[in-house]
Amino acid sequence: MTYLTIVLPALIIGFANAFAGVSNFAGSSVFSNVQSTASRGKALQMNINERTYIMIKPDGVQRGLVGNIISRFENRGFKLQAMKTRMATKEILDTHYEDLVERPFFPDLREYMLSGPVCCMVWEGKEAVSTGRKMLGATNPLDSAPGTIRGDFCLITGRNICHGSDSVENAEREISLWFDESELVNWDSHSKEWVYEL
Repeated sequence: MTYLTIVLPALIIGFANAFAGVSNFAGSSVFSNVQSTASRGKALQMNINERTYIMIKPDGVQRGLVGNIISRFENRGFKLQAMKTRMATKEILDTHYEDLVERPFFPDLREYMLSGPVCCMVWEGKEAVSTGRKMLGATNPLDSAPGTIRGDFCLITGRNICHGSDSVENAEREISLWFDESELVNWDSHSKEWVYEL
C-alpha cells in the first residue's frame, strides 16, 4: 500500500467536510456571507464623502511644507476636492476664528495669519474631520506624537503649521467661508476601490 492510497482518500474526505462546514457555518450559506459583505460595503460607501477644511498657515507655506502635507493626505487615501493659495483678510479671519476674537492672544494670532499666504484645501473621505485632526496632531506641537504633522515639523503653538476643522459642521462652515461653490471639484477617484471595500 502506497503513501498516496492512504493519504489521498483522507484529504478528499477532509476537503468535503471542510466545504460542508463552510457552506453551513452558523446555519448560513456562503452566499449570505457574501451578501452581508456587500451590505457592509454599501453602508461604508455612505460615509466616504465627509469633507474637512485643512489650511496650511503662513509658517508652513514659507517653510516649503505644502507638498509634504498634501502627500500625507493623499497617501492616507483622502481625495483633494479644492486647493488654493491666497492672502487672508482681517474680515475672514475674524469670522473663521469667531470663537477666539475676544481672547487676549487673538491680535497676535491674527497678525501671524496675515503675515504671509495660506494654502486652503478641502479633503474628502471617510471620517475626514476626525482623521485629519489626528494627522495634524495636538494644537501644542510638544504634545503631538512623532509621525503627526505638528509632531514632525514644529515646536511651538504660535507656529503650528496647520489648521483642521474640529467638527463636520465647522468643516462645512469653513469650506463655505474660504471657497466659492464653483471652486469645489466633485470628481471620481479611480483609486477609490483600492482604498475602500465597495
